[in-house]
Amino acid sequence: MQAAVERAIETMWERYEEPLSLDDIADTAILSKFYFSRVFRTLTGTSPGRFLSAIRLHKAKILLLKTSLSVTDISYRVGYNSLGTFTSRFTRSVGLSPGRYRALARAGLQRDSAGMRGAGSGWRQASLRGSVGVPDLDLSTRIYVGAFSDPIAQGEPAACDVLDGPGEFELAGVPDGVWHLRAAVVAVRDVDPLPWNRRPLFIGASQPLTVRSGKTVDVDLETRGFCPFDLPILLALPELDSYQLPQYEPAALTLG
Repeated sequence: MQAAVERAIETMWERYEEPLSLDDIADTAILSKFYFSRVFRTLTGTSPGRFLSAIRLHKAKILLLKTSLSVTDISYRVGYNSLGTFTSRFTRSVGLSPGRYRALARAGLQRDSAGMRGAGSGWRQASLRGSVGVPDLDLSTRIYVGAFSDPIAQGEPAACDVLDGPGEFELAGVPDGVWHLRAAVVAVRDVDPLPWNRRPLFIGASQPLTVRSGKTVDVDLETRGFCPFDLPILLALPELDSYQLPQYEPAALTLG
């Protein structure tokens, strides 16, 4: 079944601009659409439709960075028939509107203007804490850790922490509920000058975590490289999206 789903995902990446239906995608896997949907969700954590939407928005980010095409033209190029639908989905997933994302990326996206901003708000809150492990590479890294309401790392997280290398994190002010902890490890030295060529070095994920007000949940994350079943990172992060990379003090960096 994994090979069948991989074929379907490859089709999405190759034909994302087409009006692909669930039937079309399931046909490439040679499975019924109902069985295909169940298997797909088991392997990826989300539905075929949401996976395709993430691919389209990822392609839109690249076009916003690489070209001077209008937002309207880009929305049609990545398979949307409605500019309003494209803009709302892009803003919800990336954390910035298409126009603001383009402008900030070119001006030098900073952490306080990116998609991950900090602790949540509200009186019913808990904390998540633990450590993030990174494969043993001689690289300087920055790690973003956030709590999200669903398995897809998109939109503004309920709370987040930013680490200069592997180590301890704490997410304070997490509202009551079920949350998904996600981590993205990015390089901060010897980075490709073209932002559309950059990718996270590693990613990490937890099982769904139930939190209750006044409680602290301990959870450790191990990160790994991408596999075909992983969605692209949509959040706007300075090390991935900015033409002008942030400046780092050598003493503040930890080898990943």
